[in-house]
Amino acid sequence: MKNWEVKERTYQLKDSSPLTYKIRSSRMLWFDEDKGINREIRYANNQKSLFVEEQDKYAQLQHIVFENGMLTVPRENPLLQQLLSLYHPDKWLWEELDAVKEAKDDIDMIEQEIEAQRLVQELEIEHLEAILRTEVGSDVTKMSTKEIKRDCYLFAKNNPELFIEIANDEDIKLRNLANRAVESHLVNLTDDNTVFKWAKNGKTIMKVPFDEHPYTAFARFLKTDNGVDVMKAIQKKLT
Repeated sequence: MKNWEVKERTYQLKDSSPLTYKIRSSRMLWFDEDKGINREIRYANNQKSLFVEEQDKYAQLQHIVFENGMLTVPRENPLLQQLLSLYHPDKWLWEELDAVKEAKDDIDMIEQEIEAQRLVQELEIEHLEAILRTEVGSDVTKMSTKEIKRDCYLFAKNNPELFIEIANDEDIKLRNLANRAVESHLVNLTDDNTVFKWAKNGKTIMKVPFDEHPYTAFARFLKTDNGVDVMKAIQKKLT
């Protein structure tokens, strides 16, 4: 086959890794679009083609076996590689591993983890608390500064992409402030999640727009002209 790169190739089963897994090596059809016909294919290690009509009658059929979900095919066996990559009707069951792509993916993940860990070091504890709240909820209020920072390091290590995304959410600290205000009983949220009120006098702070998450709505409200004074009052009382 023209333009077929001669190199060692490794294939991996996509959804499982049994001790051994044998795939079909004969009695298969491949539709040749140029000729408009189905052509029978089989893998024989003493032939120069995968197509039966191009093989002689002394074809020595060969078993094809994945071991522990993997199969490495040396560069000297391009026929088997082409069968696995192009012609086999069950090729959706496995994939060819790309060493260069894997290395790039690994580098991207490592760099993301480094960036996430850097954020843990640099962000204020209130920001880290806001991030961690998305993972543990109201339990974060019971945690010490050291516990928050430790769990943020773990979060950044285990899911750096998500950690960075949350850290860069401009409203995350405001949502955390809203949660803290309710948990500290400075502000009450009605049982139907539609109205925020001052706990002390029951005065309405804001009404939650229909079909919107209450804390997201409150965070957006705190950025408005009317909300800034509310935010400052909450911050002062929580200090």
